[in-house]
Amino acid sequence: MLALLACLTLSVDAADWQKLEAVHLKNIRQVTADFVRAGEGYFSPDGKQIIFQAEEKGTGNPFYQIFVLDLATGRYRRVSPGVGRTTCSYFAPDGKKIIFASSHLDPEATKHYAEEYRQREEDQRTGRRRRYQWDFDPHMDIFEANPDGSGLKRLTQSPGYDAEGSYSPDGKHIVFCSNRDGNLELYIMDADGRNVRKLTNAPGCYNGGPFFSPDGQRVIFRSDRQKKDHLQLYVINADGSGERALTNNLDWVYWAPFWYKDGKHIVFTAADHSDPTVRPNYDLWWMNLETGKKIRLTYAPGQDVLPAFSPDGSKLLWTSTRDGRQPAQLYMADFVPPKE
Repeated sequence: MLALLACLTLSVDAADWQKLEAVHLKNIRQVTADFVRAGEGYFSPDGKQIIFQAEEKGTGNPFYQIFVLDLATGRYRRVSPGVGRTTCSYFAPDGKKIIFASSHLDPEATKHYAEEYRQREEDQRTGRRRRYQWDFDPHMDIFEANPDGSGLKRLTQSPGYDAEGSYSPDGKHIVFCSNRDGNLELYIMDADGRNVRKLTNAPGCYNGGPFFSPDGQRVIFRSDRQKKDHLQLYVINADGSGERALTNNLDWVYWAPFWYKDGKHIVFTAADHSDPTVRPNYDLWWMNLETGKKIRLTYAPGQDVLPAFSPDGSKLLWTSTRDGRQPAQLYMADFVPPKE
């Protein structure tokens, strides 16, 4: 089915992709604009704010920092320290705390800036487009803060990469990715950083991007355990039992799954990687977890990735280059669930 859809969309005229998207995404609008690039945004519990990562202009730091933006006014503020790399921010369910991963404690954090700028200059000179590659920074740790960035507190202490965290619906736990045992596995800890326990056990591969289901009983995530770098989607019970694959097409890459409010559907990112000579184009998809049925949501020429629903499920927030020629920014739309 996915292969058929991929073939069909190759023939879609550029003037028609907006019409195709309008079936499920109404009133699409750009949310961020004042940044070199921005992405991976999530709603506050009341749906009035978003937290996201973005590269600031004119700071000399080419890496993402974390920001909170008020959707009514468009005003925003940086809530991370401003040094090093940051990623994977999230609101606590009561809205009183936020978490994000940061490498600002790396004593050589600022030394990495020059190399990144040199690489960008080389890319511009040669016309080369780098393929996306995530850097599992060994100095990355998870921090808690107040929504305005004050009260910063380190939650993870183990050497190595700790990131990709999100809260359970009751706010009592955080699920995250760590390589503290030498493998990139999922762990669950109390919201204060205590009582860490391992959730997955798949040595030699990556397991990440986890989110609790709306009832807190399951965790959805991505893993390349079937084929190196070819991520597939998985779900596991929060007690570590009942793990199962949701996708298994190794010609495709599936990632960034996020729960819909009913706990029966998810939205995710996917692209066809079967032809190594063709740059894959990522789009957003909807899946029924019981039947496995998938429905494509975006058709833009650019990359559409990292989707997240508002708490009431009425809006979808995602990262996109839209026309494929501009840097990534955050976009939002009113969501119309597919009829199945």
